[in-house]
Parts: sequence; C-alpha cells; structure tokens
Amino acid sequence: MKNKYRILKIAVTVIILGLLLSFSLKRFSHQQITDNKISVKMSEKTPVYFVDEKDIRDLVKKENPSGKVGDLNIPSLEKRINSLPAVDSANVYLNLNGKLNLDIKQRVPIFRLNKEGKDFYVDEKGIEFPISRTYSHPCMLVTGNVKPDEYEKLAELVEKIDKDDFSKKYFIGISKNKESYSLLTSEGNYRVEIGDLDNIDFKVKGFKTFVEKYLVYQDPQKYSMVSVKYQNQIVTTLNPYFKENDSILKAGKMELAKAPTIAAKKTETKPKIAEAKKASSTPAKPKEATKTKTHTKETKKTEKKSTASAKPKPKAKVKIE
Repeated sequence: MKNKYRILKIAVTVIILGLLLSFSLKRFSHQQITDNKISVKMSEKTPVYFVDEKDIRDLVKKENPSGKVGDLNIPSLEKRINSLPAVDSANVYLNLNGKLNLDIKQRVPIFRLNKEGKDFYVDEKGIEFPISRTYSHPCMLVTGNVKPDEYEKLAELVEKIDKDDFSKKYFIGISKNKESYSLLTSEGNYRVEIGDLDNIDFKVKGFKTFVEKYLVYQDPQKYSMVSVKYQNQIVTTLNPYFKENDSILKAGKMELAKAPTIAAKKTETKPKIAEAKKASSTPAKPKEATKTKTHTKETKKTEKKSTASAKPKPKAKVKIE
C-alpha cells in the first residue's frame, strides 16, 4: 500500500508541474526574451574564457529571430551550444517566470599539442579542440607525433607534474621523438628522457634523487640529456658546447682516432717478419750463390786471357808500319 501511495504522489506532482509549465508558457509565450531575462552561467572549476557570454546571447538571438518565448526551440538551442568545440556540456531551460537559463561547462585544456605544424588543445578526457584567437590558456606544451590513444596517459602525466612542486618547478614541456618521450627543463639546456609513459612516478623520483644528490653541485649547462628510462639506472650525456666538456670530448676523440692506426701498423709488420723467416730457412740458396761466384771468377780469368791474347795484334801492326 505504501508503494502505491508513493507512485500516486509522484504522478500527481508531475501532472501539477506539467500544468504549471504549460500555463506559464501560455502566459509568457508572447513576451520578448530580453537581455535581462537571459542568464548565462559557466560551471567549470578552472576559469577559462574560450566561450564568451556575449557570443551565447548572440547565438540565442540567431536561434530565435522573433525573440518570443513561445517561438524558442529549447532542444535545438541546447544542441547548437553543445556543438561548439570548446563546450563540454550545456543545459538550457526556462523558469516559470519566463527567464531563460543557460548552464554551460567549457572544456579545460590539460596540454597544448603541436603536431605536424598544427596547434590545438587536449582536455582531461583526451578530446581535441582548436585554439582560440582571443584567449590563450596557460598549460603544458607538448610537441611531436603523439597518437590519440596516448592522450589520456599524457594528460595523467601533466596532472602529476602540476600537482608536484618539484616537477612543476623543473619541467616546462614534453617532447616526443619517435617512440620516446622527454621532459624539457627550465634550468640548463638538458632534457630528461623517460622513454614510454609507464612507471612515471618511479622515473620522476629517480630524477629528483639525481638532482638533490649530484646535480645541485654541478653546472646545469654541463649536460645535454639525463636519461631515466632504464630501470635503476641514470645515464647522462655531456653537452659538447660546454667549455669544460669540450676538452674532455676532444681528448676522447683523439684516443679513438689513434686506435685504428696502431692496429694497421701491427698488421703491416707481421708479413715482413714471416717473409724473413722463410728466406732464412732455405739452405739451398746460398750454395747456388757460391757456385755463381766461382763461375764469375772463372769467367773473369777467361776474359783476362782473351784480352791478353788480343793485345799483341795491334803491336804487330805497328811493326809492319
């Protein structure tokens, strides 16, 4: 019985409200919707100004050219406001006194993405919407070929950075190169490589430990990259344009340049030693050389004899003369 009375009460209240609404509409249907009868409320927690109150009022006038309450199509107006890129949700309704109420919730950007030369915002739900010509919201700048299915994880990372005082102080941007993400820092020219978007808390904690125990005693210009993407490891890359690093890098290059030349000299000397051993191991060659020496001596003697026998001939000629 109690349930029946409850259902009956609900039905009666709905009928009464319907009658009052229809009566009020008939009563105010011929009245004009003036500016003082339009109430626009922005219900987002973070103040943003992508949608102006004046633009909403102009939109109401366009949807209802006559300006009469009875000619206003509330569902059509609500749908039109929801179609605006920077609007998350809109609720349009009339009071019993003929006042038009518009409760609008705008999209709050989590980060601004520069992708393929185009800039746009991304909200906490991972929805893209274009930037405004009249208003720029301060948020994290992200660059690179970020895929839409990574928007939500990236939004979580930005929210964690904004909530942590240490991270908010150091990190001013995020960049993606191929499949690896890096955090851009406000101090120095180095970037913090984090790899993928997993285990962000652990990676940021590792970088924080590196800063507090080591980097505070160093010049921030000394490094070009600090990588925390490896588990339980921090890998640093020196900045070649830093003066102290320049001499170190040059010395390293000199040592690397010397290494291949030493190897080449060793390879050249080995075959010479091998050839000398082979030449000394052959005993037949010196015997042949001695034989040739004896032959040369004999040939020299025969040459002398022949020259001696040839000398008296010109003497005989002289005697004849």
